[in-house]
Amino acid sequence: MHMKAGGISVGQSDVARRTAARVDSLGHQECGMNYVTSKDGTRIAFEQSGSGPALILVDGALCSRAFGPSPKLAPLLARHFTVYVYDRRGRGQSSNTEPYSPQRELEDLAALIDAAGGSAFLLGLSSGGALALEAAASGLPVTKVFAYEPPYVNEDSEVDGSRHEAELKRMLTAGRRGGAVKYFMRDMVGAPAAMVAIMRLLPWIWRKLEAVAHTLPYDAAVMSAFRIPRARFACIRVPALVMSGSKTDARLRRAARAAAEVIPGARHRELAGQTHAVKPDVLAPAVTDFFTTPDKPAAARG
Repeated sequence: MHMKAGGISVGQSDVARRTAARVDSLGHQECGMNYVTSKDGTRIAFEQSGSGPALILVDGALCSRAFGPSPKLAPLLARHFTVYVYDRRGRGQSSNTEPYSPQRELEDLAALIDAAGGSAFLLGLSSGGALALEAAASGLPVTKVFAYEPPYVNEDSEVDGSRHEAELKRMLTAGRRGGAVKYFMRDMVGAPAAMVAIMRLLPWIWRKLEAVAHTLPYDAAVMSAFRIPRARFACIRVPALVMSGSKTDARLRRAARAAAEVIPGARHRELAGQTHAVKPDVLAPAVTDFFTTPDKPAAARG
């Protein structure tokens, strides 16, 4: 079977080729770090912890194994799952092969799933949630998918979300890494100006953000103009949960509900008291409950 969704297509033959080309079932290990090699030769760094069914954590923009929610979230999930936390291409210890396309990130996930034993749960946060849903839609061997607040914020507006990717690229070409981070936080995320100003006064944080600023257009590309790719998501045939926080931006809550409505049999839930910066100790129980609850029959999921 070969499934195609919009411009992103991954079939079982592609997975078989990646399986044959892998180094071994655990990937390559170097100086205590695990690596898998993606289809285009990009080396993807990952850490593995815990035991149980495989769960891959897909970070959002600017985040990595060492920065963002993963360092606190992974240990909580490792009580129930074998957790794989990785650096998306261009971040941390992963390499970065040009030119970029969202297809390449799906191939990265395919290599990780292969290293995890051939199938996995996917947990995606923010734009990582969109990437996790794209992986499920593309036909990768995803068992279940959980997306927390994929930011399809232009779903019910006339704003041209594709301009964000172009503006980020323009700034980065001009060497304005800090400007790109500020644009992402203020114009795309809608963070208060005071928050951005405070973060710029914390050089140990701002330097980390600037170091991965070149990957911001990648997240913009994954977000498909920040509108739900309805035709692709209608192809998802595995259990899916799209969650949002009860105190988050109204646009994100609406986007989460709309995404769940598009995916056959998917559910939407709100996490009480949470915002886009969800607390790991609040999110982890919801994730564990979803991934450990027995599946409904496929017919019941639509």
